[in-house]
Amino acid sequence: MKTLTLLGIESSCDDTAAAVVRQGDGPAQILSSVVVGQNALHQPFGGVVPEIAARAHAERLDGCVAQALADAGLGLSHLDGIAVTAGPGLIGGVISGVMLAKGLCAATGLPLIGVNHLAGHALTPRLTDGAAFPYLMLLVSGGHCQFLVVHGAQEFTRLGGTIDDAPGEAFDKTARLLGLPQPGGPAVQDQAAQGDATRFALPRPLLDRPGCDMSFSGLKTAILRARDGVVAEKGGLTRQDRADLCASFQAAVVDVLAEKTRRALQAYLAHQPAAPLLAVAGGVAANSAIRAALQQVCAQADVAFLAPPLALCTDNAAMIAYAGIERFRLGQHDSMALAARPRWPLDQHSPSLLGSGKKGAKA
Repeated sequence: MKTLTLLGIESSCDDTAAAVVRQGDGPAQILSSVVVGQNALHQPFGGVVPEIAARAHAERLDGCVAQALADAGLGLSHLDGIAVTAGPGLIGGVISGVMLAKGLCAATGLPLIGVNHLAGHALTPRLTDGAAFPYLMLLVSGGHCQFLVVHGAQEFTRLGGTIDDAPGEAFDKTARLLGLPQPGGPAVQDQAAQGDATRFALPRPLLDRPGCDMSFSGLKTAILRARDGVVAEKGGLTRQDRADLCASFQAAVVDVLAEKTRRALQAYLAHQPAAPLLAVAGGVAANSAIRAALQQVCAQADVAFLAPPLALCTDNAAMIAYAGIERFRLGQHDSMALAARPRWPLDQHSPSLLGSGKKGAKA
């Protein structure tokens, strides 16, 4: 197998990233990975502001690429191609990355490989652990939540997904409702560890319906009503009230994800995979309660569980470079007509999911 070395560029949301990945006959090697976050820029607004994100990407991308090449000890002449996130995501940021990649390819003559951001996440288990097809992927993040059977580098079947807010978005909104800092996931998890998860009876949306689709918007509304009820009764929230609200919210999310995962595993196992595997990616995969629940579900189903390192679960360019390698090995690359796309479903045969999260359109 020919050794390929690709530069990856990622700018679909609020992380500006560049990485160099190499693969020959053995496992892929991440030669460098640079990620520059934007939390400080968006913190005053309580969430990601697309225009601010796009400007920050435009200002930082070239520096990230230069740093990634320097860290890898390589120049552009050592590369076999350039992979870039072409969607889905916040369109201003995606355009920034695509235009930089086009400029580099025009200057060097290197092949341009457009990558679906979701494919980057979905193929991460192959980058980190050489996972064999087919495996089940739960992509659970601030902007996306879906179950995908990964049959191949370009072949995905979506079993279900969120029809409104993604879990990460629900965590962020819950944190704002309770006066906690952003990003909301870590803040809510920390509070939940000190709370009573049984105090507030919150809904478990869509568990009464068959299938693997999920909904988290109503859960956020239930938290708002529960909070207002406590405030009306006491005139404010105590620390324990806040902790109990967080614990009750997190328990509801865990219950929904666990049950939907059981259903997704049943559908996946019908494919009779030789080495059954559930992999999880996305920032919400860092939540210890969610991860523990998924591990338990897998143990009950006798299915292996894989969670890549957190740095490769959240947005990064190493996954984009690796997905580009997989696509390039199939003989695929793009022309300068490559377009940035705000929506880009991996499963071309399933109907589009409804709704659009703050971290990009659902796909």
